[in-house]
Amino acid sequence: MNRSLALLPALVLLPLQAVQAQAQEQAPDSDDYRVRVGLGAQTRPEYIGADKNQFAPLLDMSIKRGTEPFNFKAPDDNFGIAVVRKNGFAFGPVANIQSGRKNKDVGIDIGRIKTTIELGGFAQYELSTSTRLRAEVRKGLGGHRGLVASLGADQVWRDGDKWQFSVGPRVSFSDGRYQRAWFGVDDAAAIATPLPFYRPGAGIHSVGATSGMYYSFGRSIGMFGFGRAERLVGDAADSPLIKGYGSKTQLSAGLGLTYTFSVAR
Repeated sequence: MNRSLALLPALVLLPLQAVQAQAQEQAPDSDDYRVRVGLGAQTRPEYIGADKNQFAPLLDMSIKRGTEPFNFKAPDDNFGIAVVRKNGFAFGPVANIQSGRKNKDVGIDIGRIKTTIELGGFAQYELSTSTRLRAEVRKGLGGHRGLVASLGADQVWRDGDKWQFSVGPRVSFSDGRYQRAWFGVDDAAAIATPLPFYRPGAGIHSVGATSGMYYSFGRSIGMFGFGRAERLVGDAADSPLIKGYGSKTQLSAGLGLTYTFSVAR
């Protein structure tokens, strides 16, 4: 394990404690904005379908006006802005940056996939204060250039902003262009590698589950974390690239610290 990443939460805590000591101790006014920022470390697959994990920073931010609890956000929600919130429904634009894949990451000349900016939209519905459904659809600009979508449900247990725990299933869909980029073997790769030609089609490419947690140590300092298990299925699981040089099982986890402060309106 990378020691600098392992010590990251502790390094974050020191400056946060210093700021906390100087922060105003009275409760925020009802019109103030509350901001919660989080920083930590996570382990995640090197790329989609990889058999090895890498360490990376873990970032989080939530903003809420007034004294009501922060809106629930699952650990794997991509960055989105709810332009409409009404009667439990919310929808708006969403964006994600998907890291790429190099030949040296796989160990064969399978073909490079550049980092992809994914833009699209999300829609979600809160059946109650403890159950949420969410769907995202995103189009890759550059990189894989494909269309990818996700559907998930979350069961949430919480006590305001004191503590929170969530868990729920996930299903990911994608078009043929996306699957050919990540799981396919084209003519050039079939010549340059031991792998046979393989052309996957559109469909479900993974199923899994995600859990998240948050715990507050006081008004300012808190802890957050997540765990995610994903299993490649369908054409993705049948890919000779995944069978020979990757893994159908994809695991991720992360842990970090948060700092909450108020901004006067």
